[in-house]
Amino acid sequence: MTSTLIRARFLLTALVTVTATMPGMAQLKKQEIPGLPNYSRLEAATGFGGQVEPEGMARLKKEGFVSVITLRRETEAGANIDALRTAAKAAGLKFIHISVHPTTPDAKVVAEFLAAVGDKTNQPAYIYSGSGNRVGSMWMIKRVLQDKWTVEKAIAEAKEIGLISQTLTKFATDYIETHK
Repeated sequence: MTSTLIRARFLLTALVTVTATMPGMAQLKKQEIPGLPNYSRLEAATGFGGQVEPEGMARLKKEGFVSVITLRRETEAGANIDALRTAAKAAGLKFIHISVHPTTPDAKVVAEFLAAVGDKTNQPAYIYSGSGNRVGSMWMIKRVLQDKWTVEKAIAEAKEIGLISQTLTKFATDYIETHK
């Protein structure tokens, strides 16, 4: 082998090694898409973000999503649940509404969320809340309890998704601890 080929193989091996040892959130790809604030995509199966606008539903269909899961409450200003449900249906998307309180979430909704994201007929799914904060906390729970990640790794990814609330981080951590 030539020294150039040996060097190229070494660099390729080093790159693969570094990529393989990076935290799980390395696959999270952020993009600016009109109507889809704080948009990010995790591999092919899931997307995350903040409040979707009705015109964003057609874009989600174009991006290959099958369903949209909202964690916003109907009573929140700007949630537009009915308009978004209608827009999702018109775009050919399933619309799943799981009402998660932004400061005092109920542990009962976690099972509903885990069932929705675990249902293969809902994938790929786009999951959103007002800012991505609730999405991060619920996804963190999923990562630890279903995907068997460490809490530290799941928190790091959740922060990339949009988790900034100490309250929601504590909720997720406490839920994980009591449901291991």
